[in-house]
Amino acid sequence: MAHHYLSIEGIGKIYQRDRSKTEVLRDVTLGVEKGEYISIIGHSGCGKSTLLNIVAGLTPSSVGAVLLDGKVVDDPGPDRAVVFQNHSLLPWLTVYENVALAVDKLFSRSKSREERREWTMRNLELVQMTHAADKRPGEISGGMKQRVGIARALAMEPKLLLLDEPFGALDALTRAHLQDQIMQIHQTLGNTVIMITHDVDEAVLLSDRIVMMTNGPAATIGDVLEVPLERPRSRIALASDRTYLKCREAVLKFLYERHRFVEAA
Repeated sequence: MAHHYLSIEGIGKIYQRDRSKTEVLRDVTLGVEKGEYISIIGHSGCGKSTLLNIVAGLTPSSVGAVLLDGKVVDDPGPDRAVVFQNHSLLPWLTVYENVALAVDKLFSRSKSREERREWTMRNLELVQMTHAADKRPGEISGGMKQRVGIARALAMEPKLLLLDEPFGALDALTRAHLQDQIMQIHQTLGNTVIMITHDVDEAVLLSDRIVMMTNGPAATIGDVLEVPLERPRSRIALASDRTYLKCREAVLKFLYERHRFVEAA
């Protein structure tokens, strides 16, 4: 069997309440290579977040296994950093302190105090937030809070960055800025990323491959689309690029023809 950097092997998830069982995921299998940017897209309720939480070690799977760099994942760990839609920063700490908290926890033995301070600032620099280092979350915009959350995740030097609709709550312009920044960071660090999104354009713009989930219950991978666009990518140039438009159309077709979201009557 081929060894992948991340192996999601036959994952299934069943929730049991009293006597009723709900099968959320069935036989989800995916191999991800180091440095790949993968998007998971599908309608609401298709189990995307459940899958991400299983990879993060936050939710146990009912069957199957997840291996990262050859090790089984069954609990949360600093090798996987999650950025949720809501920033989850501590409101009483400054921007700097929010990132430093993670850095101090992880690197108290391996980095000196001065190195930890530099590392915290370097990660704030990556997301262009050094100017707001002394501000508290209540004093900065939603987009800025998300950047700090991303800085905190990157500062952990995770093997895998997990993004759960990280720009979902932001306005279009802020969202575009952050997408560009994530592309820049991915280019710089070559990190491995799995992102959940509802946004077809976001998926095509950012990803190497797009994993399309079927509708729940018992959601699984319906299709995986390669996005053969050169990097670095420019949002403006791609707007009229034929490959971009073809990929976009393929995802839309999947979502709206093969797997039309059936509203519960």
